[in-house]
Amino acid sequence: MTARRLMVLGTGSDVGKSLLVAGLARAYARRGLKVAPFKAQNMSNNAAVTADGGEIGRAQALQARAAGVPLSVHMNPVLLKPETDVDAQVVVQGRVLGRYSASAYQRLKPELRQAVCDSLNTLSETHDLVLVEGAGSGAERYLRPQDISNMGLAEAADLPVLLVADESRGGVTAAAIGHHRLWTATERARVAGVVVNKFRGDPAVFAPAADDIRAETGWPVLGLVRWSQAARALPEEDSLGYGRARGAGGGLVIAVPELPRMANFDDLDPLAAEPGVDLRWIRAGQPIPAEADVVLLLGSKATRTALQALHDEGWEIDIRAHLRRGGRVAGLCAGFQMLGRVVRDPDGVEGPPGETPGLALLEIETTIGGDKRLVEIDTTDAISGARVAGYEMHMGRTDGPGLSRPWLRLDGRAEGAVSPDGRVMGCYLHGLFGADSFRTHWLRAMGGTAAEQDHAARLDAALDAFADDIAADLDLDRLWTLAR
Repeated sequence: MTARRLMVLGTGSDVGKSLLVAGLARAYARRGLKVAPFKAQNMSNNAAVTADGGEIGRAQALQARAAGVPLSVHMNPVLLKPETDVDAQVVVQGRVLGRYSASAYQRLKPELRQAVCDSLNTLSETHDLVLVEGAGSGAERYLRPQDISNMGLAEAADLPVLLVADESRGGVTAAAIGHHRLWTATERARVAGVVVNKFRGDPAVFAPAADDIRAETGWPVLGLVRWSQAARALPEEDSLGYGRARGAGGGLVIAVPELPRMANFDDLDPLAAEPGVDLRWIRAGQPIPAEADVVLLLGSKATRTALQALHDEGWEIDIRAHLRRGGRVAGLCAGFQMLGRVVRDPDGVEGPPGETPGLALLEIETTIGGDKRLVEIDTTDAISGARVAGYEMHMGRTDGPGLSRPWLRLDGRAEGAVSPDGRVMGCYLHGLFGADSFRTHWLRAMGGTAAEQDHAARLDAALDAFADDIAADLDLDRLWTLAR
């Protein structure tokens, strides 16, 4: 099987490339095609574990779900997980390569081209259609010499390109014409047309803009993809979008401090969808509200930096006051580590070597280092009796007497810890609240209510509805003929 391939390249970050690929993947999969998503380079601290024990970006995991195919490390051969403004952990074909500065990574990129092309070819051998997503803007000249994810990849792999612009931001005409002027003649020739995403309004009003784009570039506008309510129910890819997730309304108030380098914040999505949950992001400079029932600490790619932010923002004081009022605190992954007495990083895995005092709410201590643990889990928690499904993705070892009171017991293995009074809890398991029975159990234990929603069915329904919108707004037959 040799796949047709089509690149979805954007005029900028957050123009909707990832969700557009997910919608196209579901639409073509419903036609009986075997579809694979592919993103050569993804910068995100939201990641998913593959069946073979690697990791890829959560956006590609959602796209694979939309396509109905298993996750593969080849769907995202290069994953960058930022740890500071200038450093990131580099993951290649699912495995950690190391920590690189931005300049060092630019020098490394040419060495990664072969891995990128190998992964694309691997997917092409076993699928009918590979939808290739670009990264950020496709016309940044200063990045072009080392490019492995946009036009550099399109030329290396001979890919036709759809250029996606975001109407909700404005400037669609300028973005399309600007890209045309920045690209070379051979790069321009790869563009099959422009797709205007997140469109609201009357298409007739936009018609002169489409005419201008064609007149200036020669590229047709292939469709106006409407602003989709279904898409709003789908997970955000990265930190540009996480603040949009809000609780459904009144009820149990869950406060989530916005910590630096937050990872896997889609852990919140199942909670945010519950009608009995009021999910509140707490921004820097804001106190944790006195009416909060639960404070939830998420994962972070820079645990000690995030922990220091808890101290610097005064949130540590707020959390202790919250507990004195009878509140509860939960931590996932790095959030779990922060609940302990100390987090050490002697080898400087996530930043400068050193240690940072924890919140000392659990009798545990953590040392960052060693191999990254990447494990999928789907079993029954012996403590709650509820099904638990998720994955572990962390570096470091946690020890201490607090582990003798685990939050979960999975296949005979203790996981996490709970304080003696039961009001502080944490574990390493991401995706914990996506398991319907456990989420229902936990919300009730926290004093709230749960609608016992089927989270997986809700996600699939949103994908189906979005695919319906895509099929109505784009000519899928025409796009199929443009792919090669």
